[in-house]
Amino acid sequence: MSLLLEQLLGTEKPTISMAHFLPMPGSPLYDSEGGVDKIVNWVRADVEALVEGGVDAIMFCNEGDRPYTIGTRPETIAVMASVISKVTHDLPIPFGVDILWDPKGAVALAKATGARFVREVFTGVYASDMGLWDTSCGEALRYRKALDADDIKLFFNINAEFAAPIAHRALGSLAKSVVFSSLADAVCVSGPMTGESVDLENLEIVKRSVPNTPVIANTGVRENTVGQILEVADGAIVGTALKKDGYTWNPVDPERVKRFMKAARGIN
Repeated sequence: MSLLLEQLLGTEKPTISMAHFLPMPGSPLYDSEGGVDKIVNWVRADVEALVEGGVDAIMFCNEGDRPYTIGTRPETIAVMASVISKVTHDLPIPFGVDILWDPKGAVALAKATGARFVREVFTGVYASDMGLWDTSCGEALRYRKALDADDIKLFFNINAEFAAPIAHRALGSLAKSVVFSSLADAVCVSGPMTGESVDLENLEIVKRSVPNTPVIANTGVRENTVGQILEVADGAIVGTALKKDGYTWNPVDPERVKRFMKAARGIN
């Protein structure tokens, strides 16, 4: 059980569901004809389906901005802030944000929109699909302090998707390190990429290593695995499994959400 997650999101063992943005202005796959209105309508429809299905929290992310970059552009943050403000006006559940891949930008977005948490890769140096990826946790946390945003909790993704660390470190030791020296509020454990399952053994290693810190399964959680995963993890982030046909780039399927949440809560 995680007291922090319960206080932050209002429930034990929360399911945090992804609201993926379509490609943003300036991104190679951006739909110029549909424009920002299409993004608003897409995100709003997903949010409504997630709320109707009973998820515990929502996380907004610019998942559609392929190919991803290290750092982001001002228009991405501006459009995300505008869209999130529109679709969360009467949102009855908590929400967080993520920008691929820009910790400081995500903190700024959270401050602007009232998000309760940020998920990012805050630590490490990686060889990635985006090139050499060198994070700077100290800058991100100092930026949070400068914005008077200590109430925004930081979820550290400690084994980055689409990337491999330059120097191998045992996952348990890494988890201890980011909690001790980098002040992680929660630790996320991922599979190799979006939609691919997290290794249950990795979850167990991390939970044993940082028993007093929330540990969240970050990718690939499905209806048939969520019960087993939540026996170990303090919460789960789910995206692909809630989409029509289980395909990342499809809209959210309301029936999949309901079935998933039934499994997550152990209701037979």
